[in-house]
Amino acid sequence: MSLTGVLRTGVSGMNAQTNRISTVAENIQNASTTGYKRTATEFSSLLLESSGTGNYNSGAVETTVRRSINEEGPTSFTTSETDLAIQGNGFFLVRDAGGGQFLTRAGNFVKDGTTGDLVNAAGFTLQGYKLNPDGTLPANPALTDIKSGTNQLMARPSSTMTLQGNLKQGSTTVGTPSATAFTTKTPVTTYDNLGNKVTYDVVFSKVADTASETNKWSVALYTQDASPAPVGTAQTITFGPTGQITGTSTFSVTGSGNRPDLKLDLSAMTQLAPDSSPKGVADGSAPTSSTGVAFGDDGTVYTIYADGTRAATYKVPLADVSSPDQLQPRAGNVFEATQDSGNLEVGFAKQNGLGTFKSKALEQSNVDVATELTSMIESQSVYTANSKVFMTGNEMLETLMNLKR
Repeated sequence: MSLTGVLRTGVSGMNAQTNRISTVAENIQNASTTGYKRTATEFSSLLLESSGTGNYNSGAVETTVRRSINEEGPTSFTTSETDLAIQGNGFFLVRDAGGGQFLTRAGNFVKDGTTGDLVNAAGFTLQGYKLNPDGTLPANPALTDIKSGTNQLMARPSSTMTLQGNLKQGSTTVGTPSATAFTTKTPVTTYDNLGNKVTYDVVFSKVADTASETNKWSVALYTQDASPAPVGTAQTITFGPTGQITGTSTFSVTGSGNRPDLKLDLSAMTQLAPDSSPKGVADGSAPTSSTGVAFGDDGTVYTIYADGTRAATYKVPLADVSSPDQLQPRAGNVFEATQDSGNLEVGFAKQNGLGTFKSKALEQSNVDVATELTSMIESQSVYTANSKVFMTGNEMLETLMNLKR
């Protein structure tokens, strides 16, 4: 055994503890960082071959830095709809300013004042798929930036017109029904595809009874203007002996231009003794502005509007790899897939082992400060012991050198 080997071993031990204390310092400073994953220093011995049984060549110690990426941190709850936590497996897909794609568990997203995108505290933009107007996923979706949904206008065209009320039994029949020849009518307000208000007159006309058919009424829609025009074709409804509609009670009316197709629902109409009192209502609304977004536990992003309604506009996917602890960490509390971590697999919440989304919640760091402080004290003691080994070896080497004097 050489004294220089003792010095080398002491230096190796001090270097190893320096690495350990560095990871401890990083863990402690990020103990309150959303989605941060603890870093640990692991040791392995490096032995040198010794000649014979009477000599020993001291080796060294090697360190390997690992991150506990797969270990889920505790969840804390907030009041922000755009704060997101993942419960279970998976990562958010985010991009940086240069378009690079990364993974993260840091879901503290807020609206970017310039672009309207949802960005987290490190400036990374949340990625997802834009949905079709009916809330379904496109056939070949492409990742895009998730917008906050504020200050956007949306018109909701009418699709269903519902009529209810009574048509007086025994009413006088009408020869040829028209916009001016009818038994009774009621106005119904609808909205076209651009959010314009369109009012129709729903005209009811009693049809003359025959030997084989009685209690029939003609129903038609007319535009409400100076020269009323029919919309679609007139339909016929028939009432039974108890005053309820028998047979078909819903009809389709084909729209034109910006006016959408309508479903006319007459199932609640009756024909009884009291005077006629039809009333109608249609769905849809004038353009309303959006006020924000809300997240479903499956990753669906809903845009919230001022009238209290909401519409599914995006779907946020989750990404995962076969060995998350082998991901490569990058600045900003994000990760990149590596050959050791396995290929990136993208899916949706609740599918193929992926977790779920929790809105108004954040995943905290998985660092235990008490454990880190214990590691720090232990590392300091071992560093001091290694320095004593070095100092002792150095003193022995000086003694050896002084033998020549």
